[in-house]
Amino acid sequence: MGAVGAVRSRHGRRAGLVLGLAGMTVPLAVAVAGPAQAQARPAQARPLGRSAGSVTPATMAASSCTTSVGPYQKQAERFLGRPVDGRQSRTDCLAIQKFQVNHGISPTIGYAGPITSGVMSLINAQKAAGHNPNAAKKCPTNKGRIACVDLTRQLSWIQDGSRLVYGPVPVRSGRNGFETRTGLKKIYWRNIDHWSTLYKVAMPYSQFFDGGQAFHSIAGSVWSPPGSHGCVNMRTGEAKKYWSLLKNGDDVYVYGRKPGT
Repeated sequence: MGAVGAVRSRHGRRAGLVLGLAGMTVPLAVAVAGPAQAQARPAQARPLGRSAGSVTPATMAASSCTTSVGPYQKQAERFLGRPVDGRQSRTDCLAIQKFQVNHGISPTIGYAGPITSGVMSLINAQKAAGHNPNAAKKCPTNKGRIACVDLTRQLSWIQDGSRLVYGPVPVRSGRNGFETRTGLKKIYWRNIDHWSTLYKVAMPYSQFFDGGQAFHSIAGSVWSPPGSHGCVNMRTGEAKKYWSLLKNGDDVYVYGRKPGT
């Protein structure tokens, strides 16, 4: 949040917190209680690369489909399970266009350009993390329960020591000029029904860990470029799960660098 702003709930109540630090986020495409006990097995998150919405014929018809071959045509064909021939067919274009619509990429004309390629590469890296996102041991394992945020892979997970509790899940961090700040933090304030008076937008399941930067859900795609204004955006179900697993005082560790920043 820029300058000094009052924080209100969606129902108009003053929350009593004044934020004087920059970084309150708003989604580009749109804009409970205490900690859960440790689980015997990691909870399951929604599969990577899936959008909550579906693309209908009417949606597809709203945008024209290009016949141009993009510089990342073969990569897109391979990612989407199309014949890899480097030529743009009508079915290739429709498949690329559907991916663009589902992941908040504009324009949605089925052109295999660098932004589409970047999102596909990011999803591949996220899938490769599997059930061991901290294989490189970059997130501390001596802090007990901690929420890890890998900006490079745009992934987050919750671990307890070296044991994975939940995730990994895809996230969207701050874009160029509004980068999510790195380092060891602590959750200091939570508001399940948060409303940004600066951006006039809902920020459900907000858990603030560094000034105005917080985990919170968005209604749009977490893959939509270029990124947030500093917050760690999440899909609704996953933000809700974070809300149930974390509490004030829990550690958050942010590391890496978001592609393009």
